[in-house]
Amino acid sequence: MADDLTERGERVAKVIARAGLCSRRDAERLIAEGRVTVAGKVLDSPAVTVLPGEKIVVDGAALPAAAPARLWRYHKPAGLITSARDPQGRPTIYDHLPHTLPRAMPVGRLDLNSEGLLLLTNDGGLKRQLELPATGWTRRYRVRVYGKVDEERLAALAKGVRVDGLDYGPIRARLDSRRGANAWLTMALAEGRNREVRKVCEHLGLKVSRLIRVAYGPFQLGQLTAGTVEEVPAKTLDEQLAGRPRKPRIGFAKAKPKPRKPGHKKAGRRKTDHAHRRRQA
Repeated sequence: MADDLTERGERVAKVIARAGLCSRRDAERLIAEGRVTVAGKVLDSPAVTVLPGEKIVVDGAALPAAAPARLWRYHKPAGLITSARDPQGRPTIYDHLPHTLPRAMPVGRLDLNSEGLLLLTNDGGLKRQLELPATGWTRRYRVRVYGKVDEERLAALAKGVRVDGLDYGPIRARLDSRRGANAWLTMALAEGRNREVRKVCEHLGLKVSRLIRVAYGPFQLGQLTAGTVEEVPAKTLDEQLAGRPRKPRIGFAKAKPKPRKPGHKKAGRRKTDHAHRRRQA
């Protein structure tokens, strides 16, 4: 069957996950256990591509139609694992998410001691789209560190940095405030590798005591309180996806210039210069 269906369509595990029944990994497990049929034939491998409209049955029940893609903002508290299960028995985000929330997958991760904005989606395709480094958005963090901050080394991160044999891409970092041996930094990066901010700070001789993600692309933590979930309106999601940058843009938002008041000297000069050029023409 796989040979007949490889020219078009989607992998069956992906279709099952998109329908909201379970994760892609769990779908592959169901297939391996012989609990999934396509067109009346029991599958024994997840390497099967199905055509649109083809009947998929899981545990004797027809697969429900795929739900529309949705996205939620979640303020993850520190002390929770970004996973459905933890072998060590530590609390996970799913132990604290509202029971009314549909099955949702995290977009990227925040480690146990990190907090702040975590995006959740019910659509595997949207999850991968938002996570891809080539098309992803900048992640922005507020970081409290202990140690002496060298602002020149901080600025040099914009060219990338090599830590323990691993090359990290450009990171925009700035010192926001300092009090004694403690300081607050803002760091913006596009790659979002495992514990990247912590490892880079350690490379600079700084110990991270608090790490808060405040933005993931255009989606902001804002005033969302710890443990709270809010859905991104479908219209907003569509607009942001349509306008996503082709390449990651790394940096900090710049304040918009204030409009010139009538009679302002510079405004007057611009007007006079323009009139002068017209007379010369």
